[in-house]
Amino acid sequence: MKIFKIYSLVLLIILAFSCKETVETTSKLSEAARPENEQLASKAQLSKEFKDYWYAGEAEITSYKLEQARYGEMRDGTAVLIYVTEDFLPEAQVKADTYSENNISVLKLNATKNFNTGIYPYSIMQSTFYPVTNNEHAIKISASVQEWCGQVYAQINNRADFEVMSHSYFQGEADEDFNLEKALTENELWTKLRIDPQSLPTGNINIIPSLEYLRLAHKEIKAYNAQAELKNDSYTIIYPDLNRSLTLYFNPEFPYGISGWEETMVSGFGASAKTLTTKATKLESIKSAYWTKNGNSDETLRQSLKLQ
Repeated sequence: MKIFKIYSLVLLIILAFSCKETVETTSKLSEAARPENEQLASKAQLSKEFKDYWYAGEAEITSYKLEQARYGEMRDGTAVLIYVTEDFLPEAQVKADTYSENNISVLKLNATKNFNTGIYPYSIMQSTFYPVTNNEHAIKISASVQEWCGQVYAQINNRADFEVMSHSYFQGEADEDFNLEKALTENELWTKLRIDPQSLPTGNINIIPSLEYLRLAHKEIKAYNAQAELKNDSYTIIYPDLNRSLTLYFNPEFPYGISGWEETMVSGFGASAKTLTTKATKLESIKSAYWTKNGNSDETLRQSLKLQ
């Protein structure tokens, strides 16, 4: 009888520890699964109007009249914002060719600028890949600038840290490869606005300025202190240490289209440096599966965007 009681007591102790381990394991599994569940919940919360607009198999293309400050003078040009959703591979951080449950749905922005400085032209493009869940940083950001003197390229990949790669023909910027602590990026705010303007950060914050600005101004790629303010139809970021401000103007009604922007900064170097304001004013906007519109007959679409 005593042996049976001792056996029963040992069995109860073993069961108690087993239950405790099961509870702890279950808790750990729940904790590990939580980010995925939050992401799925966020996707489920996307409104019907958002899905109808952004998952219709077309991109939104908007053209702008551009007044660009460069080398202490104003230049006339054009700018285009191309927004489109696509599946993104989280590890390789490129567009997915095929569907998978592991793909991340992103709102991509390709932003282009074209203008001339005297005899030679400038061509600028920035790409931002931002999760539609709107609860994390952009997965990848890249920027390239081409002009007759040469070209520069920079890219940020969002992994354990921000992995930064930059190449330039300028001395001191030639080839850089380093990690940055994660922070808000100015590039991602252009896509965050299109998902929900009310989610834009305000107050005193640290932001990594746009890669376009950092390369053109030859500034260090890092986060800078900024003041951000959101109004009904505009969003302003002021960088005190850079003597720079950026204001985005947008429609407060869905899909929150960007009507234009202003960027005030010191333009030029040395004696030619002046504080000037770059301005972009909306021309036209269309929805199009532009990747299928590559025939000569499709050039009429450029006319509809007032790009010819």
